[in-house]
Amino acid sequence: MKLFARKVNNYSLYASHAWYVPGVKGMFGLLGWFILGNLLAIVVQAIFSAFIPMDLVQKYSMLVLYPLSFIPAMIYVGQQSQRNSLFETGYKLSSNNFGRFKGWQIALVTVALTFATMISADLPNYWNYKLTTLVPGMESFYELLTKVMRELTGGPFWSSFLLVAIFAPIFEEWLCRGMVLRGLLANLKPGWAIVVSALFFALIHANPWQALNAFIIGVVMGYVYYKTGNLWLTMLMHFVNNGTAVILSQFSSLQEMEFWMDVLPKSTYTIVYVCGLVLLCVCLWVFRSIPLAQKRGNIDTVEL
Repeated sequence: MKLFARKVNNYSLYASHAWYVPGVKGMFGLLGWFILGNLLAIVVQAIFSAFIPMDLVQKYSMLVLYPLSFIPAMIYVGQQSQRNSLFETGYKLSSNNFGRFKGWQIALVTVALTFATMISADLPNYWNYKLTTLVPGMESFYELLTKVMRELTGGPFWSSFLLVAIFAPIFEEWLCRGMVLRGLLANLKPGWAIVVSALFFALIHANPWQALNAFIIGVVMGYVYYKTGNLWLTMLMHFVNNGTAVILSQFSSLQEMEFWMDVLPKSTYTIVYVCGLVLLCVCLWVFRSIPLAQKRGNIDTVEL
């Protein structure tokens, strides 16, 4: 009966991955599978280019190639989890530990926290760009990388929004918080687990100009996951962050904007930035008030 219940539970969302809890070694293993997935995507793109007009490949191929890059890791995790389910305890990829708050309340705080993080990260990202481009040749590389990224996501608004605001939160949160952070919290001290998972999140972006921003929001999302165990909240943060960027890119006056200081007067920018920092502290205080059930954070074991 117990084995039958586990098999039934495996069909629910993410449940089939609950028994794979990777440590640091497992994290590098997942990175390897992710790299393999990207290599597979490159091969498939070459096949597309041979049979499909190039303009269609540039506009729509990432809708197939991006999810494909995660498939090897997902297959591996599914197999390992199925094997481990016979002998080991499973930990849910998504729990609902919100303390005294209701779900809709914590969701609103999460949205506010996302915007506060975006504002607060603007200045560090600006200096990251300035310092990085001082390295000879890096500015040209930045321009080339920006051009390539715009070509890959240069399809209609709906395809760009689907790719960046829907697919990215689903797949990247599964990997970086649902698998990596959940596993690290079971094997490392919480602070180290959050920082290492944020570094992993920055690494998979493979872009030195996105890395710091990814690390900052990765730390914040990691803390949210640690305090609530809820993967949907980190997906919401990811969705708001990426969706806002896609929507803003549709305005001609903002298409070339890299940082908010590029479009806001200095006095206005200062006020907005300070308000963002205050809002960030308030939202983090709300999450800090959620009590922890155990050292690894509010990540529930699988109940059968």
